[in-house]
Amino acid sequence: MADDNAFVIVGAGLAGAKAAETLRGEGFTGRIVLLGDERERPYERPPLSKGYLLGKSDRDDVFVHTAEWYRENDVDLRLGLTATALDTASRELACDDGSRLRYAKLLLATGSSPCRLPLPGGDLDGVLYLRRLADSDRLKEAFAAADRVVVIGAGWIGLESAAVARTAGVAVTVLEAAELPLLGPLGPEAAQVFADLHTSHGVDLRCGVQVAEILGDGGRATGVRLADGSTVDADAVVVGVGIRPNTQLAEDAGLTVGNGVLVDARLRTSDPDVFAAGDVANAFHPLLGRHIRVEHWANALNQPQTAAKAMLGQDVQYDRVPYFFTDQYDLGMEYTGYVAPGSYDQVVFRGDREAREFIAFWLSGGHVLAGMNVNVWDVTDPIRDLVTSGRPVDPERLADSAVPLSELIAGA
Repeated sequence: MADDNAFVIVGAGLAGAKAAETLRGEGFTGRIVLLGDERERPYERPPLSKGYLLGKSDRDDVFVHTAEWYRENDVDLRLGLTATALDTASRELACDDGSRLRYAKLLLATGSSPCRLPLPGGDLDGVLYLRRLADSDRLKEAFAAADRVVVIGAGWIGLESAAVARTAGVAVTVLEAAELPLLGPLGPEAAQVFADLHTSHGVDLRCGVQVAEILGDGGRATGVRLADGSTVDADAVVVGVGIRPNTQLAEDAGLTVGNGVLVDARLRTSDPDVFAAGDVANAFHPLLGRHIRVEHWANALNQPQTAAKAMLGQDVQYDRVPYFFTDQYDLGMEYTGYVAPGSYDQVVFRGDREAREFIAFWLSGGHVLAGMNVNVWDVTDPIRDLVTSGRPVDPERLADSAVPLSELIAGA
């Protein structure tokens, strides 16, 4: 069906659903087409490695909207459909069912995909990744049946999966190439907190190791061989070694791509009628003065709202401070801000680090770049205000829990 006035959204995840919701909320009455390559309607991803995987939340709880919402809001939701080519000159999108969609504005919310292990045995049954709802179902089944699980990669997904497996009573070995888990995003000062957390819950955490091969028998994974020749037995192997943005559609269309689809602060690509949001967008951030690509839930939740308004011609920009969270065992954490590797010169702890009830602040030249609150709540707003204030702070006062954060924000 040709419709030059249609707004087409490629990617039926949280970002795509929120973009459609915002378009209708802003009064857009034209045609909205939301297409995705999964058979499930749009859902949120954090529960897949947290509450849903733990069995604490129901399947219906993960969905962004009810099935009826799309009908009631006249959103043409097309599932199990993959966009195969984008022609920006004719403003036309081709799909794998042979259909073609004309658009007035297009939003790329194509997300990201797990990085695959290019190792012998990587395609064996029992080698599991976690990105989609069906993946979480497979992990849940594996943890229920397994006695031993190996997790390759000590990033957020790897550690959250390890925590769920340990909670289910499974013996867990985590293998990480770096010297500490989460070393890239947190640095050695705070990364040690998560290393200690997992070892205290019985995880066999092995850092500074290289995986050479996934072992198998009868087509199914039975363990892992390390580069030093040692082996680790396993009934299932979970791989969490990062994700890559799904940029192929944009790249083939000639849009500017670099660690994602490059967009300005309005989330507009190099083509004025095409926008991008969520994991796939490498967006210019006005506060930071640079492009950043954020792979977390809050970005997929909030960024498409700006993109949708920009698609409608509103003068908006996306300047929210990055935010993410994790839940592992009895530890809950929120992180507000952005710290590029090597961009900070000091980490200040406020509270009881040993008891895992503290706030960590990353500073550069006395300015707060980010803050991470661990089992300390209702502080994300003042942390954000410290990040955005631009004022230098006294590290000694910052570390003193008796000094209200509001005083530091005010520069008192």
